[in-house]
Amino acid sequence: FREAIHLKDVSFLYPNNDKVILNHINLDVYKNTSVAFIGQSGSGKTTLADIILGILEPTCGHVYIDNQDIFKCLSSWHKKIGYIPQNIYLLDDTIERNITFGIEDNSVDHYRVEYAIERAQLKQTIDELKDGINTEIGEGGIRLSGGQRQRIGIARALYNEPEILVLDEATSALDNDTEKAVMEAIDSLHGEMTLIIIAHRLSTIKNCDRVYEVKDG
Repeated sequence: FREAIHLKDVSFLYPNNDKVILNHINLDVYKNTSVAFIGQSGSGKTTLADIILGILEPTCGHVYIDNQDIFKCLSSWHKKIGYIPQNIYLLDDTIERNITFGIEDNSVDHYRVEYAIERAQLKQTIDELKDGINTEIGEGGIRLSGGQRQRIGIARALYNEPEILVLDEATSALDNDTEKAVMEAIDSLHGEMTLIIIAHRLSTIKNCDRVYEVKDG
């Protein structure tokens, strides 16, 4: 991934459904820029992101990374992407194991854990806890605030050192002050990686380089 993600004449409709969700979309997402997709619920913005992620294949058209069709290199493409959903799945376990989700303890890179914590602006929270990174967070992260849970999601994504970070309504369940604090962690990554942000609040995307409104296909 050297230059840009290119969508060329991309259309999408779900099987057995006549409604066209996306209609001949052409756009470019340049490396290390931040791009937002906004629009009403059901407008197709998440579908558009899912096509870029390679989760959905367009009904027609192509998605290229530089000059390579992503559907011909999906596994290497997915290794470049970090994904932060609205609802982070959390284990009833320690903060560290939630960040290194799915990685055996003896394979954990502790330097990368520290880096991810720092960049997700989670360090102060962890430093204030008696057991620090080994604090048990309870089922669904019940012992943490909403903002802290989202920051764990950011740290989990950053642990894998992605080149592209996709936020799918990642702050929409938070109150305004908490959202602002979480977005500060995201905005600090501006220019260092490619950010794709799906949102409906304009406050979330005010620092993006480019904003696309998805509407009527």
